[in-house]
Amino acid sequence: MLVDSHGRRHTYLRISLTERCNLRCQYCMPAEGVDLTQNSELLSQSEIMQLARIFVLGGVDKIRLTGGEPSIRPDIEELCEQLRSLPGLRNLAMTSNGIVLSRKLARLQAAGLNQLNISLDTLVPAKFEFLTRRKGHNKVLQSIEAALDLGFSPVKVNTVVMRGLNDDEISNFVRLTQDKPINVRFIEFMPFDGNVWNSKKLVSYIEMLTAVKQQFPGLRRLQDHHTDTAKNFQVPGFKGTVSFITSMTQHFCAGCNRLRLLADGNLKVCLFGPAEVSLRDALRSGIDNVGLQEIIGDAVKRKKPSHAGMFELARTQNRPMIHIGG
Repeated sequence: MLVDSHGRRHTYLRISLTERCNLRCQYCMPAEGVDLTQNSELLSQSEIMQLARIFVLGGVDKIRLTGGEPSIRPDIEELCEQLRSLPGLRNLAMTSNGIVLSRKLARLQAAGLNQLNISLDTLVPAKFEFLTRRKGHNKVLQSIEAALDLGFSPVKVNTVVMRGLNDDEISNFVRLTQDKPINVRFIEFMPFDGNVWNSKKLVSYIEMLTAVKQQFPGLRRLQDHHTDTAKNFQVPGFKGTVSFITSMTQHFCAGCNRLRLLADGNLKVCLFGPAEVSLRDALRSGIDNVGLQEIIGDAVKRKKPSHAGMFELARTQNRPMIHIGG
């Protein structure tokens, strides 16, 4: 049920656990905020688990928990433990902003979390407050150190690069990989509702790569897996690695193996595609697991071979990233 009409097998499910977040990042949330879905319309823990079982039975072997900010969900540890117990699930990952993560991370690891991405767009505290509209830069750094101390390897650091804001910090981020198993992931700025995207803010993969090579001329390309969203590199002698997520200028749709389950129960087969199907409504209507499998399978079959170009994406109505899940 998870193979689309273009032969792509989907083995990776991203589950958004909440629309709530303790930051207000400019590229994720409109300045005026967003209307949150009523709690009664969000998936419950038991509904998440029922759907996760169906996806894992269908071949998903990796689940990533996102938000909003997943670590603020009260039952996050119990959810991790239940998800990790699903037969066939190999990896349980999380993407977090790191604000409260450090004090929960040891318990989450014990519950089965084994892969971690932490978002950090600047190494300058004052700039962090401007980008996120909140304080907390040092807390994010503490979470990165806590993850390293607990043995997460690599600790992936997600950095959305925006011209005039943090593009002058690219080399400093690369230096984070010198002595520690950190994978810095430079992400091209992507358009979502309310984030005031324009092409002038976009720093392309080629431009970022050129800047890195100027400072680190020995930078070498690593072998990528065919489903990787990232183009992976390493500076010789450095312990960590550097990656580029090139959604805007060099899409990687041909190897896409990802599906998204939003906090309100909608299934999105493409991050940039506006089409969604409500698994929550189907679930609450009393449909059985076979019926849910058919709905999921039909949605996957409708997945397009690739998303639109970046200028068309900027004109396409989508949801704010805070609703979709990071």
